[in-house]
Amino acid sequence: MSTLTFRPATLADIPALVELVTSAYRGETSKQGWTTEADILEGQRIDPEVLRQDIERPQSRIVIAERDGKMLACAHIAEENGAGYFGMFSVRPDQQGSGLGKTMINEVERIVRDEWRLPAMRMTVIDIREELIAFYERRGYVRTGIKKPFPYGDERFGIPKRDDLRFEILEKPLAETAA
Repeated sequence: MSTLTFRPATLADIPALVELVTSAYRGETSKQGWTTEADILEGQRIDPEVLRQDIERPQSRIVIAERDGKMLACAHIAEENGAGYFGMFSVRPDQQGSGLGKTMINEVERIVRDEWRLPAMRMTVIDIREELIAFYERRGYVRTGIKKPFPYGDERFGIPKRDDLRFEILEKPLAETAA
């Protein structure tokens, strides 16, 4: 098996990123994996214009994991309010459960901790996604109890199938590694 490599996304990656993120969260393909949101949301998961802005803005990076030139996973990290923000984490459904997601999380945490020198990583997760929250808790993230409203009416983030969606912020301290 060839080596997994990581690289920052470029504007040319936007169509493939939209395809990857959609495959992990929306529609029938997403149901092959365990990260699907197809039962609670439909429509798009990520907007190409939002991706462009995330790629171009300072202290923001979309990290792509590839093997043999094939995009297998991605995540968006950014500096927000003195901590790292982790989002848009997507692994191809046929690669979920392989350990790739854990490897990806380790890489983005390394970037935020060692390159950006930020003390913590935060993320928002739809609070009814208990299995997903448990996955992050096993990796050291804790529920903060801080809730944020779901962006109802903004179809760039999907069309809700329920009216009780909201986000909860999870956080993990990032211990600095010895130099």
